[in-house]
Amino acid sequence: MSDFDALLKEFEQEGIETIESLLEDGSDPDGEYMIEHHIASTDFDTLEKAAIACFKKGYEVTDPEELELEDGSTVYSFDVVVEMELSPEAILEDTSVLLQLCESFDISYDGWGTYFEEEA
Repeated sequence: MSDFDALLKEFEQEGIETIESLLEDGSDPDGEYMIEHHIASTDFDTLEKAAIACFKKGYEVTDPEELELEDGSTVYSFDVVVEMELSPEAILEDTSVLLQLCESFDISYDGWGTYFEEEA
C-alpha cells in the first residue's frame, strides 16, 4: 500500500467515526452539512496557489488565515467548503481529490469537520 493510500484509508476511518458520532448524538441523518476540509502550509504563496487550484476545480474556498502555533511559528490555512449530505463515500471522494492536490503542492491536508445539525 502506498503512503497516499494509507493516508487516505486513515482519513476514511476518521470520517466514518466522525459521522457515526454525529448520528449517535442525534444529528439529522438527512440534513445538509457544511463539510470543511482543512488545508495548511507554512508558505503563504504556495497555499494561495493551492486555493486557486481548488477554486478552479469548482470548490468554494475561504479566505486564508494566519495562525501562530504554540512554538511561535506561523502557519497559513484555508478551508474548502462543500455543502452535502453526510455521505461517507462523497466525503471520501472529496478527501481523495484534495489530498492529491495538497500532495502536488507539498502542503498539508488536515482532515475535515462539520457541525451538528438539529433534525427538522
